Amino acid sequence: MTNSPLPSSDTAADSPTEGASEIHETPLDHLEEALPETQHEARLWRDDGWTARVIKNEDDEGWAVAMIKDGEAEPALVGPWTMGRNKKDPKPLDTSAFNTLVKTASEVLRRHEQQLRAQLHKEVRVASADGNDELDITLDIVPDEDEPYALLTALDTFGEQLAQVQVAPNFKLSKASAAAWVENEFRRPG
Repeated sequence: MTNSPLPSSDTAADSPTEGASEIHETPLDHLEEALPETQHEARLWRDDGWTARVIKNEDDEGWAVAMIKDGEAEPALVGPWTMGRNKKDPKPLDTSAFNTLVKTASEVLRRHEQQLRAQLHKEVRVASADGNDELDITLDIVPDEDEPYALLTALDTFGEQLAQVQVAPNFKLSKASAAAWVENEFRRPG
């Protein structure tokens, strides 16, 4: 390994930019990665995959807090925030408040996911063709932007898949339509 001297102000550079300080810009796509994982400030608290940001409430004189899960563009929760002692500035964030906000925002996301799942997943139980067993018939809607569809699936009492067909996303699953599909030997309805 050879040691070569670093250019100094006395040394002539080969090109006009050699030795000049470089400017490194962080692309917007990677801005989130550049933010510290943990940050505890009066109006900004970042920890455990969540960011709490105290913001001015545009509707009135008060303050609000927005809870944003890492990687998400929109807040999971926005709610009123308490005024400080001077009745002008917001109360500073602290560990207890942040933990409560994380719990509340997580619950909001969980309920939203449950509601979405309920809209996209339906299930009924019907008798098998021979009448000796019960079958679970499920309908799972795949909300593709270009061509949405649904999967109609028959499962035995052990959860083993007996049949599956693709149907229109507006297929109405009911005990009657499921029983008709079973009686028709799992042929694609309609």
